[in-house]
Amino acid sequence: MNANDSSTAPNARGTGPPSPQAAKIGRWLLAFAVGGGIISWAVHLLVAWAVVEVTCARNRTYVGGLPLYVVVILATAVPAAVAAASAATAWRLRRSLRDASGRREIRARFLAQLGLWLDGLSLMMIAFGAAAVVVFRPCA
Repeated sequence: MNANDSSTAPNARGTGPPSPQAAKIGRWLLAFAVGGGIISWAVHLLVAWAVVEVTCARNRTYVGGLPLYVVVILATAVPAAVAAASAATAWRLRRSLRDASGRREIRARFLAQLGLWLDGLSLMMIAFGAAAVVVFRPCA
C-alpha cells in the first residue's frame, strides 16, 4: 500500500479514514461557514433593493399584499439571520479545530477563520443596507 493512499490513511484520531457521510457533512458545513454570509448578502442586495426600485418605479407601496417596508424588513432580517448562522457555524468549526495538527485540519481551520471574517463583513454590509433603508425613505 502507498503511504499517500487516502483510502487507508488514518484520520486525525488515527482510527482510519473518515466515513463518507462525515466527510460530506463536514465539507458542506465548511462551505456554509465560508460562503453563507456572502450569499446572504447578495440575496439581500438583490431582493431588498430590486423590490424597492421596481415598486417605486411603478408608483406602488404594496408588494404581494404586504406594505413595502415589511418586504424590506423581511428581505433584510432573513439574510441577516442566515449570515449570523453562518458566522456561528464558522465560530464552532474554528473552535473545534483549535488543536489542529494535520494538513487537512489546519486548512479547515484557516477556512473557518476566513469564513468568520467574511460572515462578519457580510453582516456589517447587511446592517449598513438596513440603515440606509431606515434613514432614507424607499420611494422618496
